[in-house]
Amino acid sequence: MLLLALLACAPRATLALYETAPVETTLDHADLPEAWQVWGQAIGEAQARLDLAHFYASEQEGSRLSPVIAAVEAAADRGVAVRFLADAKFQKTYPETLARLDARDGIEVRLLDLSQRTDGVLHAKYMLVDGTVFLGSQNFDWRSLEHVQELGASLDQPQVVAAFQDVFEADWALAGGAQAVAAKAALEAPVVARFGGERVTVLPVFSPQGLLPDPDLWDLPRLVAMIDGAQRTVRAQMLSYETHIYGGGEFTELDAALRRAAGRGVPVELLVSHWNTRKSKVGDIKELARVPGISVRFATIPEHSSGFIPFARVVHSKFLVVDGQQAWVGTSNWGGDYFYKSRNVGLLVDGAAFAARLDAFFLDLWTSPYTQALDPSADYPEPRTRE
Repeated sequence: MLLLALLACAPRATLALYETAPVETTLDHADLPEAWQVWGQAIGEAQARLDLAHFYASEQEGSRLSPVIAAVEAAADRGVAVRFLADAKFQKTYPETLARLDARDGIEVRLLDLSQRTDGVLHAKYMLVDGTVFLGSQNFDWRSLEHVQELGASLDQPQVVAAFQDVFEADWALAGGAQAVAAKAALEAPVVARFGGERVTVLPVFSPQGLLPDPDLWDLPRLVAMIDGAQRTVRAQMLSYETHIYGGGEFTELDAALRRAAGRGVPVELLVSHWNTRKSKVGDIKELARVPGISVRFATIPEHSSGFIPFARVVHSKFLVVDGQQAWVGTSNWGGDYFYKSRNVGLLVDGAAFAARLDAFFLDLWTSPYTQALDPSADYPEPRTRE
């Protein structure tokens, strides 16, 4: 019961970080609680409402996700209103856990199909628990809570939570058959919160471009502006990086911003997963690595002692830190589909304490034995991601 003391014992408007450190690695941080424990305790203490929006749901019995699911079911049993929103396409790949939840009294599951609206998916990963939002890179997947490097954030600032609730309600209505829903603009300017006792300002941001509560809350232009304002350092980490849109088209906004920063003499460091060395993806990031002033490394998490685990043992966190002052934590990888087609969410945070913690998180992996510099002239073996 003490884990959420890091998140909830301080006054309202408290921002906190949590992680998943892959087991059998040295990537654990003592000051960051594990996501499965944070989720389980928050859900276990829910009193009125629990809304979950996730790409998909996939449990392995006895895994770290099992007590989280049990907490969701127990919440419904004690009268908490529980709604679970998932992507319609991925439900076909992982139907079992959602079917289990939907069959439970007090839990309603809806599937959001964006294929005809934006040609995208519900890629966001967040939940709203009695006035607190939890978001980050963790999918509702047993692997994301044990075998994947992840980063999440929680915040109980009422205006920010209201903005996320507006987006959830709009997507929930669309999943229920509504033809058009306009999410309300709940926030016009950054709000004040506390991280580790220090003052920060926070603004929620969203994608895709066509499904926004307010055009000014689109994440992509704000990320570009952050990079364009960099004077000392740019550090970014994500699963994958590409300059194309699935199905055709170029996506150069972030790539061009990174190149402009390097051209101004700002050191740029980009950290991606070894999945980005696929032959179909590595070309874009090799071109970026050729730019003077831009350093690219990729991380490889060793196979677990139990053997190969599909879609696991990978770096999946998604964040940006600029000048040790400004930061973004979100659910988007850096490719065009995530910003133009798919539902994603994030937080923009201005504050040295928060940025410093993300810088340290980044550098711990950057300098670890799990990473190596990307060689633009090298040929890399195709990474194994599935059976």
